[in-house]
Amino acid sequence: MLETSARLLRLLSLLQSRPDWSGRELAERLGVTTRTVRRDADRLRELGYPVQSLTGPGGGYQLGVGAALPPLLLDDDEAVAVTVGLRAAASGSVAGIEETSLRALAKLEQMLPSRLKHRVAAMQSAILPLTASGPAVDANLLAALAAACRGHEGVSFGYQGRTRRVEPYRLVHTGRRWYLLAFDLERDDWRTFRLDRIDAAPRSGPRFTPRRG
Repeated sequence: MLETSARLLRLLSLLQSRPDWSGRELAERLGVTTRTVRRDADRLRELGYPVQSLTGPGGGYQLGVGAALPPLLLDDDEAVAVTVGLRAAASGSVAGIEETSLRALAKLEQMLPSRLKHRVAAMQSAILPLTASGPAVDANLLAALAAACRGHEGVSFGYQGRTRRVEPYRLVHTGRRWYLLAFDLERDDWRTFRLDRIDAAPRSGPRFTPRRG
């Protein structure tokens, strides 16, 4: 049986890996009773993790959204992927996140065990990035459009001096430029929009049902 501190970390890792768990599933994974799972969930709450109890047959648990960002537990492959991604973001095409990416990268690399530092170093030495020559995109604009895509919310924005009303579908990054793929309500057809040509902040519109084709 895992010691209490190690078991709490394991429980936290499980809760971060998928939206919800039943108490019985967690007990089987941890090799303890469901009563111990309940006590461990209470300990995580005391540490500031928003562990929520689910109602229904057998009950269950999920990690909710808290007021502060709790530490994330990453496996080896996830840690390497995040590190490489942060390096790319630090020199990428999104304006305003370079310094933030470097700060996050410094924190993460400081905590990487030596075996992972060697993997990251090997990948970086083998990757030859092409110098981005396209215009930078504002991070707030990117975040707003990404949220609209995920929430199926229509948006309107200024585009080269005209107002466009669209149903956003996906953001596309070619390595040089960012594009929005959306259904243009005025033209009744699919269109792509270069984000660096959006000259007025997007405004939210009504929700829509995603189109097919």
